[in-house]
Amino acid sequence: MISFPNAKINLGLNIIEKRADGYHNIESVFYPVGWKDVLEILPSDNLNFKSSGIKIPGKEEENLCLKAYHLIKKDFDIPPVNIYLHKILPIGAGLGGGSSDAAFTLIGINELFELKITNSDLQKYAKKIGSDCAFFIENKPKFCYKKGDSFKNSNVDLSGKYILLIFPEIHVSTAEAYRGIVPTKPENMLKEIIKQPITDWKYLMKNDFEETIFQLYPELNEIKKLLYSVGAIYASMSGSGSTMYGIFEKKIILSESFKSKFLIWEGEL
Repeated sequence: MISFPNAKINLGLNIIEKRADGYHNIESVFYPVGWKDVLEILPSDNLNFKSSGIKIPGKEEENLCLKAYHLIKKDFDIPPVNIYLHKILPIGAGLGGGSSDAAFTLIGINELFELKITNSDLQKYAKKIGSDCAFFIENKPKFCYKKGDSFKNSNVDLSGKYILLIFPEIHVSTAEAYRGIVPTKPENMLKEIIKQPITDWKYLMKNDFEETIFQLYPELNEIKKLLYSVGAIYASMSGSGSTMYGIFEKKIILSESFKSKFLIWEGEL
């Protein structure tokens, strides 16, 4: 069974308050995009995990795809599997790539062995893996809140728009991103901002991580300015990572010299 775990972007990200458990309450809108990994899951005599493409930090036996397998294995008598992941999505980029791989593993195992686990229960497994992992079970635009693991459907629709994602080979850890954050309740709630015309988002919607991360990596702010200079309707950093994206009315032409500087994905939303 082959699937294609996709990335997501954050449309806005407000860090509301620090929780008693040490995490933060946030609000954001997660939106799926077409940049994808490749995941294959097959029945096997022994449990195996292998990867290719971008090197994944840490030990292979600790990969989130295996964690997903073991979570289901606790509740269902399933045989070993061979998991092969070709990693295309950059790591530490704010795109949710690892969470997507884990979520698609849950979905794949459910389908492969006809376990008939509901989406609601798959989301419960996913929440044990990571805060944004549950989003990828339904993989539709969602307003997220609390730790980023509670979701409501969002009517935001960017169909027909064009997106340019730029990863400048900078890895930003979650701990590094939160280090300079002072949680603040926003003047305008994201649920209301997202209803406004996309041409107004530039003036109303923000990612709270940008202020501190741009100080550490000024080149990210320069990329954001560049995206606006070439016609982006809205541009932002995604999540706590370093991927910058611009949303456009139509495809833009990039010079080869520009493409050579960054890891880039572009396509329709």
